Amino acid sequence: MKSLNNPVAGSLILLAVFLALWQWGPGLMGMPEFVMPNLTRVIAEFGAMWQHSNLLEHTLITAFEIIVGFALGALLGILIGVSLGLSPNAEAILSPYILALQIAPKVAFAPLFVMWLGYTIYPKILIAILIVFFPVMINVLSAIRTVDPDMVNLVRAMNANRWQIFRLVEFPSAMAALFSGLRIASTLAVIGVTVGELVGGNKGLGFLLVNSEGQGNTAGVFVAIVMLTLIGVLAYAAVVWAEKRVLHYLPKANLSTV
Repeated sequence: MKSLNNPVAGSLILLAVFLALWQWGPGLMGMPEFVMPNLTRVIAEFGAMWQHSNLLEHTLITAFEIIVGFALGALLGILIGVSLGLSPNAEAILSPYILALQIAPKVAFAPLFVMWLGYTIYPKILIAILIVFFPVMINVLSAIRTVDPDMVNLVRAMNANRWQIFRLVEFPSAMAALFSGLRIASTLAVIGVTVGELVGGNKGLGFLLVNSEGQGNTAGVFVAIVMLTLIGVLAYAAVVWAEKRVLHYLPKANLSTV
């Protein structure tokens, strides 16, 4: 089939099938609207929320929290990952505490952050930072530790200092792993912000989701979920776009199908 050789066409076909099932599936299965609203009902609710519930404002607030939390969490992960990668002693000292912070459920921190910082954007950003930090840090740390020693020795033989070794060999070698961590982190940032808004928000898509749930408005819940999903897709696509431009020097896999 031609669609199997054309990923875009295949994806569009799957999307069309999914939307068709969403539109007519609930009616065929006899599901009431308060359990599973069809696509038309969700679209109508989207229009109503856009006009009367400040959907755009809430979406922009959530998007801002995600962008800031992702950027700060990624920066912190890069800095600590590089630092630990270059210093085995620092890694041995700090790793148990970083691991404990990662294992601790982020949902448990959300009420605490709200108590400290109030019903502002800061608790949501802080949760996003915590949830984004670890995958970026661990990928950078692992990449720094697995740099080809022959390349390091070659540059050192050319009288390169420590900063030049890092700039010319170690950090470029870690870029591919860094972007792998950023891909994961871009989706986790959405989860972190949403958790914060669910627990203690008065603005944002998480707040709209809870508000719609409290009113028994299932279609409104789906609108919030769809908007959060779109933000996550756009964040992931932005990371992929940046990766292709930064890592354009890497050889691409030569894939072929029989």
